[in-house]
Amino acid sequence: MIQSRNVAILIFDDVEILDFCGPYEVFGVTGKQNNSQPFNVYTVAEHSKPILARNKLSINPQYAIANCPPSDILLVPGGFGTRQQMHNFVLIDWIRQSYLHSELLLSVCTGALLLAKAGLLENLAATTHHLAIDLLKEVAPNTEIRAGDRFVDNGKIILSAGISAGIDMSLYVVAKLLGKEEAIKTAEYMEYDWKS
Repeated sequence: MIQSRNVAILIFDDVEILDFCGPYEVFGVTGKQNNSQPFNVYTVAEHSKPILARNKLSINPQYAIANCPPSDILLVPGGFGTRQQMHNFVLIDWIRQSYLHSELLLSVCTGALLLAKAGLLENLAATTHHLAIDLLKEVAPNTEIRAGDRFVDNGKIILSAGISAGIDMSLYVVAKLLGKEEAIKTAEYMEYDWKS
């Protein structure tokens, strides 16, 4: 039996809902058909109080960054809230420190801006939401921006384009870690038309 990997999904005010819920669903349902749990998925925020996601959806984070279990995989979503969080040095430093101890660091959409602010995209390739390409170029001048790519794999850091692209990236990560057959089963369980 394989040991579950901890998947921490960061949330913050004005986070894009599908950016974090899509990957949460992918990692959360992987293995359901054979009653295994290869991923232990949880949300984390700077504080334990509820956050207001995009369109005022209230979410209770499972952990605050101060008491969050170590993550094997950290996922940083996007949304308009990233514009404010780019200047949140406590959160940026937490992302940087978590990266050092994680197997993978993932970003969805404008979560790439937070990785860039943490200095983690230097001399790598990246993508983000098509409307934030210019901002990412500004924040990460030493990063190769691949505007047309659905997701970009740099090895330890994998980034996806906007919103629904996070689902595709997450299925790609499942395939990378557990094999393509497991990713296909997950997509079928979700009734998601995945182009692997």
